[in-house]
Amino acid sequence: MNRTAVKNLNPTPGAFAASLLLLLLLAAGARAQTHTTLVWSDEFNGPAGSAVDSTKWVAEVGNGSNGWGNHQREYDTNATKNASMDGAGNLVIAAHNEKLGNKYRCWYGVCQYTSARLKTQGKFEQAYGRFEARIKLPYGQGIWPAFWMLGNNIQTAGWPACGEIDIMENIGREPSLVHGTIHGPGYSGASGIGSQYGLTSGAFSDNFHVFAVEWDPNQIRWYVDGNLYQTRTPSDLPAGSAWVFDHPHFIILNLAVGGYWPGDPDTTTVFPQRMLVDYVRVYR
Repeated sequence: MNRTAVKNLNPTPGAFAASLLLLLLLAAGARAQTHTTLVWSDEFNGPAGSAVDSTKWVAEVGNGSNGWGNHQREYDTNATKNASMDGAGNLVIAAHNEKLGNKYRCWYGVCQYTSARLKTQGKFEQAYGRFEARIKLPYGQGIWPAFWMLGNNIQTAGWPACGEIDIMENIGREPSLVHGTIHGPGYSGASGIGSQYGLTSGAFSDNFHVFAVEWDPNQIRWYVDGNLYQTRTPSDLPAGSAWVFDHPHFIILNLAVGGYWPGDPDTTTVFPQRMLVDYVRVYR
């Protein structure tokens, strides 16, 4: 732009208003979705009670090592009781209190709960783009729903060197808050780098909300319902730490019960708890 020409202009009120409108539109455009080509999705439109699409998802079965490393108390199954379509266009991941007679074994003995943990590992993995899901969260003490990603080199590099991008996590004692975090070497676990987004009213279990990240080389941005609330770059890392978000990651949807962060369920926790997922979409 020619600064001298602008300096000598004496705009009319109408021209000033038009200029202001243009600036507002440009600002809105700067916050708009930057990855617009849909490359992968699941709309969960199967009949009620049907299992997840095995060409897209793998069900991780078990309780992992030490409750998936977090002291989680659920046993994750591949049963439709814990993950299936509701016939209304949603995936339902359901956590149940099994009480007596449960045959599954967890780190603490006979498992008290079952749930599901679904991943796209080996089915779909991508570096960079927009990763988005529309989800209605469960609620209650000890309930821990998440929409997140792990680096596809986890088998060789291990965690956290593979990288972890938590698009959305919620713990039941914070019904109106969700968290977005990155984990890598030197900034993992309780030292993960992130922020939180809070509703001005109500809880995330009241309605569906859209959770997303837009991931570019050397930058990751977090959104809730289109609202940007956090941006992370290599400059945010501890000195000497590596930015490990430069290779494909796979997607995980899960509903954990208990663990170090949320704590265990108590007498106020109602079961079953259900995490409803309307869709998961990935853009390039």
